[in-house]
Amino acid sequence: MTSHGVERVDVLVLGSGEGGKYLAWHMAKAGHRTVVVERRWIGGSCPNVNCLPSKSEVWSAKIATLVKHAAEFGMVTGSAVVDMVRVRERKRHMVDGLIAMHLERYKASGAELVMGTGRFVAPKTLEVRLNDGGTRVLSGDRVFLDVGTHATIPPIPDLAAAAPLTHIEALELDRVPPYLIVLGGGYVGLELAQTYRRFGSRVTIVEQGPRLAGREDPDVADAIARIFSDEGIEVLVAAETRRVKGRSGQGVSVTVRTAQGDRTIEGSDILVAAGRTPNTAAIGLDKAGIELDAHGYVAVNDRLETSAPEVWALGDCAGSPQFTHVSFDDFRVIRDNLAGAYRSTRDRLVPFCMFTDPPLARVGLSEAEAHRRGIGVRVAKLPMSAVLRTWTISESGGFMKALVDSHGDRILGFTILGPEAGEVVAAVQTAMLAGLPYTGLRDAILTHPTMAEGLTTLFASVPPPR
Repeated sequence: MTSHGVERVDVLVLGSGEGGKYLAWHMAKAGHRTVVVERRWIGGSCPNVNCLPSKSEVWSAKIATLVKHAAEFGMVTGSAVVDMVRVRERKRHMVDGLIAMHLERYKASGAELVMGTGRFVAPKTLEVRLNDGGTRVLSGDRVFLDVGTHATIPPIPDLAAAAPLTHIEALELDRVPPYLIVLGGGYVGLELAQTYRRFGSRVTIVEQGPRLAGREDPDVADAIARIFSDEGIEVLVAAETRRVKGRSGQGVSVTVRTAQGDRTIEGSDILVAAGRTPNTAAIGLDKAGIELDAHGYVAVNDRLETSAPEVWALGDCAGSPQFTHVSFDDFRVIRDNLAGAYRSTRDRLVPFCMFTDPPLARVGLSEAEAHRRGIGVRVAKLPMSAVLRTWTISESGGFMKALVDSHGDRILGFTILGPEAGEVVAAVQTAMLAGLPYTGLRDAILTHPTMAEGLTTLFASVPPPR
């Protein structure tokens, strides 16, 4: 401690999300005195309240639906009920294990984890209000921001007063909501809507855009809407939420404007899944000379450097695609640049995966994006029912789609809505990274019967060059 009460460290990290924690562990192991300031979630939101716990509950819902259809597979069962206390217990047990693993990693690396709320009081200097009382002032030679995002509560009249669920509260429910109204038809809304439908809730999704999963191609969005409708989920698109009355958990009334006129939906609970807001407000970034972009994200260049010298930002708060795997790559970009290499965030091949059932995965261009950018493509499509593995598990909904350069053999994009989509997309992503022509997958001998085997049939149907 200096005479002014400022502790000087080599590396100061605000936020312990994926990129931030890996950076801290790496720098500490390399001998730099490293401090991580985290206000609540050890390891960030992914292991605590986001990716991993949500996939735990998605899997519980998958088991529920398999049990419900057990007779189809030759199994005779008695009556089955969902015990949400046990579902939550399983999820919490996993999260506890992940937190313990993170604390072990901190200990092994030598990085110090400080639990408290940090805000900048000067360049590269944080005042930390400690969770267990007191204050520390920390100054770093190098500073890294990994403060993430939080669920946006849109300015709909009386929505905030209704104390709506976000994904955090939804994953902590110990009961099945009788009627869940979901605002938002993106990844989070769709995953949780289907999960609670399978647990036994009546579910309505209200999406203000023209279709669900608005960033996907229309054929993908339409197929998801059909799958959801078949499961008994009501889907309202081009629907504007005008007002919310009541309190989530006790009874809510949601007034929605659609092309057919206004309608009021009476539900028990409301879940908001309408996008994310960066956690960059009220943390003193102006005092540290750190500029934001027009959307409130930290402005960075392709090496994740901010406007302030020796200050970097990574993960969601830097405007990177909001996936844990991207935040991890942000860490690698910074790590390699600090070591003297040049590594950029530009032109990264980022895979997307939504863990609905069937899941949706995509890498590279979508058809709409290719069209928007004037890139000529040849499109091949294959229904999942043409992949014989789907016959063995009675899950043949969805399709695969590939985009190949209109004049060459380069794979430009791939989408799959079908079982094990996240695994299959990795095979195509690997081919794209290696610059393999589509004929490589077309002519490959792939194991029968697997989901990936469908790739040979899909790429065999690529139309000839125009």
